[in-house]
Amino acid sequence: MNIYPVKGIRLASAPAGIKYADRDDVVLMALPEGATSAAVFTQNAFCAAPVTIAKKHLSEASPRYLLINSGNANAGTGEPGYRDAMETCKTIGAAVACPINQILPFSTGVIGQRMETSKFAAVMPRLLETLDESGWEKAANAIMTTDTVEKIVSKQTEIDGKSVTVTGISKGSGMIHPDMATMLAYVATDAKVEANLLQKCLNDAVSPSFNSITVDGDTSTNDACVLIASGEGELTLGDVSDTGYEAFSEAVKAVCMELARKIVLDGEGATKLIEIKVDQALSAQEARNVAFTIAHSPLVKTAMFASDPNWGRILAAVGRTGITDFDIDQIKIWLGDVCIVEQGGVAASYTEEAGQSVMDKAEIIIRIDLARGKAEARVLTCDLSYDYVKINAEYRT
Repeated sequence: MNIYPVKGIRLASAPAGIKYADRDDVVLMALPEGATSAAVFTQNAFCAAPVTIAKKHLSEASPRYLLINSGNANAGTGEPGYRDAMETCKTIGAAVACPINQILPFSTGVIGQRMETSKFAAVMPRLLETLDESGWEKAANAIMTTDTVEKIVSKQTEIDGKSVTVTGISKGSGMIHPDMATMLAYVATDAKVEANLLQKCLNDAVSPSFNSITVDGDTSTNDACVLIASGEGELTLGDVSDTGYEAFSEAVKAVCMELARKIVLDGEGATKLIEIKVDQALSAQEARNVAFTIAHSPLVKTAMFASDPNWGRILAAVGRTGITDFDIDQIKIWLGDVCIVEQGGVAASYTEEAGQSVMDKAEIIIRIDLARGKAEARVLTCDLSYDYVKINAEYRT
């Protein structure tokens, strides 16, 4: 895969020994003067100290530096944790003569442990000396926790005759669920985009991507997704009516969708990718509720792991979504292209062999036709395996 640098965006990684002894675990990202940034954050009430600070700083100034660490979430640490996160920002500020509110901190890892800020100070000279536009791949590795593979997507396209680059990295494997997930994502483009327009673009991209995936139904305290426009490329966008905006928005969305898919593929202990499509719902929210009820069902997810075409578990999940006026005779459910439910029961054409042929695949589509409207939703999830329990039982050991 080609990884295209984003003009003006420089990254560096270093091993601070926050939790991992033999790998990079701190990333510094430097943004050029005039860059614009947009972000969305976790909705968890116990949001981590760096989330609180990043929100505040983003509301006050245009960021020049992002500092990211893995291994320690700095969440559930109260006022001391807030001071620790601010101290890491001050370390950068002092080194580069940058106002503190132009620095955004991000953390991921174990909850409830104090951060050793001296470890950041120790690697700061190395980070500043090695900042480079080609640092994306090392950064993708450095932000991983239980991830087994790096997650990086890079695309170049032409919009209105002008070249545009969009490159992004993310981390996430477990504790994945919308609003947002145990995930961090950083996407950058060389286009010049007005700040409010960039925020709209990010909101539109996050909804069908990072907010439409789930591994285990747990949300985290540290989730964040940042979109940066360096402004050093050829394309300039100032309003949604600009001729290139729609194509640009789709390019950003495509990168986010692919990063989100990579997160689900790397779900803790996952062996299968499951796409759940709900059609002909009364509203998009109704469709999402049905899709997520299926996606969060341990019985459905364990059947997927066992490759067991136990279609009754899917039927039961649809039936307990809280919708009281279903016409169950009109609902149809498919596994892949095999109809498994119609007219309130097993489809007349269904055979166990046909169901098994779908369940034996590594990627499975479950489709539900509610026959009550025109809205639809799509959610990605994975199966639930023995290894998920093992990984999370041993997370701190």
